[in-house]
Amino acid sequence: MKIGELHPNIRLRIGVGFVQRLLAVMLMPLLVIRLSELYGAAAAGALTLAVAGAGIAANFLGGHLADVYGRRPVLVAGELGATLTFALLALANSPWWSSGWATFALFLLNTCCAQMATPAAEAMMVDVSTPESRPLVYTINYWSINLAFTVGALIGGFFYEGHFARLLTGAAVLSALTTAVIGRWLSETAPRTGKDVARGVGAMLRGYLAVARDTVFLRVLVAAALISSVEMQIGYYIAVRLADEFPTQVLTGIGSWAPAVDGTAMLGILRAVNAALVVVLVLFAKSLLTRLSDRARLYAGITVFAVGYMVWAVSNTGWVLIAAAVLLTVGEIAAVPVRQALLADLVDPEARTKYMAAYALNARVGLLVASLCVVLGAFVPSLAMSLLYGTAGLAAILLYRSLLRVREERRSTERDQTPVQTA
Repeated sequence: MKIGELHPNIRLRIGVGFVQRLLAVMLMPLLVIRLSELYGAAAAGALTLAVAGAGIAANFLGGHLADVYGRRPVLVAGELGATLTFALLALANSPWWSSGWATFALFLLNTCCAQMATPAAEAMMVDVSTPESRPLVYTINYWSINLAFTVGALIGGFFYEGHFARLLTGAAVLSALTTAVIGRWLSETAPRTGKDVARGVGAMLRGYLAVARDTVFLRVLVAAALISSVEMQIGYYIAVRLADEFPTQVLTGIGSWAPAVDGTAMLGILRAVNAALVVVLVLFAKSLLTRLSDRARLYAGITVFAVGYMVWAVSNTGWVLIAAAVLLTVGEIAAVPVRQALLADLVDPEARTKYMAAYALNARVGLLVASLCVVLGAFVPSLAMSLLYGTAGLAAILLYRSLLRVREERRSTERDQTPVQTA
């Protein structure tokens, strides 16, 4: 299957998602920096924690609303809210009006609007894709996410000083355009089951309780949380270790120019190599990995990914760390589309957005574990942390092994039932 053969909603969703992620990566860190400038680091940390908590609650609410009212209304409402809050944020940080409390309140509302629409966006990708097309869909989407991350980080880093209000104004304009695109061209994709979906807070809680009782989904969530816990280490334990332990060294030189690299600079290089390789290699992933089965891609990808992080946890040689970055990036590219397709195949279609909202918790768990690893790393040697990453990777493989078996059993059952249904 080619990109042009994908459902129009998928192509629009990937394009709109690129803009949304670019704005998030570009502006969310700058808003935290702005709060830190206004109130100090400690207060900014507490305010950011409140924003994160509100975002989680909005994510769960959006999952319920998208199952009740459909994907499209929730997406339009979320984008419209983002447009208005970006515009007001630009005003609250302009030469005409500077308000710290308004910046915080609008930051919180903007995050809630974005998070409320996220489950609907994820579910829509599943609604109009097939098991055969999902690896391609998620490969393209993964490439789009990383390209947005790279471009957004560069724009935000270079233009924050003196241009913050302009960045926010530009974000409002882009959000208005994406709202118009969603409202005009995106069609509704929620499955029509003929059943009335229960509304209200009680119904929402019962729906999420049913999700929590789905043991297959819980295995998907735990496996994803294990991967996220390792992936987040680059911004936590590994970042701290490199800053403390990595000896200043020269990686290469041109003539008399041979710049020395310290731990902080090495961290930036590793992040840049990872992001750049994803953007470049994902374009060739389909042709390079097409002969491998989902099982082989998943097992090999997670193994290589975990080994790369294990090297990052112990090595203090620049080129070895860069080689590990290449290794883990290849593993990441191989495994991510298969993991996403497996999630899509195993969730209940009638409560798809609730499942997507609950699945987002894997990243929150990963952040929590990564924070705890910074504390643990102060008491145990780096080799122990490396072995911990390897254990997490092995546990994830074992969980995905059981999940692949569940998917095959379900597909076999569906094939067996097909003649009976058509007779």
